[in-house]
Amino acid sequence: MAGYQYLSDTDVSRLREWHRWLNDKAGRADRARLRRAVEPMDVMPTPAFIRFLKDMPERWQKDEQIRIEDAALVATVIAHVKADNTSKTIDIDSSEAMDVSFARSLAMPRERGGRPPLSELRFFQLQKSRDTAEFYRRIVRALALLDGRANIASLANDLLHWQREMRTIPARHPQERLAVRWATDYYAVLPD
Repeated sequence: MAGYQYLSDTDVSRLREWHRWLNDKAGRADRARLRRAVEPMDVMPTPAFIRFLKDMPERWQKDEQIRIEDAALVATVIAHVKADNTSKTIDIDSSEAMDVSFARSLAMPRERGGRPPLSELRFFQLQKSRDTAEFYRRIVRALALLDGRANIASLANDLLHWQREMRTIPARHPQERLAVRWATDYYAVLPD
C-alpha cells in the first residue's frame, strides 16, 4: 500500500460488511456499546470490539501497520456512521468520477448556496487535535454534523493515517500528510 493508503480492497469490503451488520437488528446492541465509549480504548475489553476484530481480515490482529488501538478508533468512529456515503464527484484535473472523501464531505453544503456542515474553525480544531481522545470527540461531532453520512473507506483510512502520524515522524512530503490532504479536499469544495 503506497503512500497514505492503509486499507486494502479486502479491508474495505469487510469493513462495509461489518457496518451493514452493525446497522441491522442483530448488530444494534454492539453498535450501542461502541457508541457509548468515551474514548476508543474503552471498547477493547468488550465483546463488541472482539467481534469487530474477528470480522476484519486477520492482519488487523497481527499487523504492525494496524495496531489494536487503531482498530479500536476505527470501530468506535464507524459505529457513529449511519449511512455509507458512496456518492461520486468529478475530479477537476482529470474529469474522472471519484469517491467523495471524508474531508470533502465536511465542506459540501447540503443545498446550493448553503453553509458547509463543518465550519472552518471546527475543521481547524479537528486537525489540531492533540491526542486520540480529543480527535475522537471532534470526529464524532463532525459525523453528527454530517447526519451520520460518511464514506466509510475514506474515513477509516484517514483514521489510520492520523493514528500513524501521531506515533511517527510526519511524512517527508507535505502532500502525504493528512492535514495537507484534508485541507486540499476541504478547501477545494468550500463555497466562497
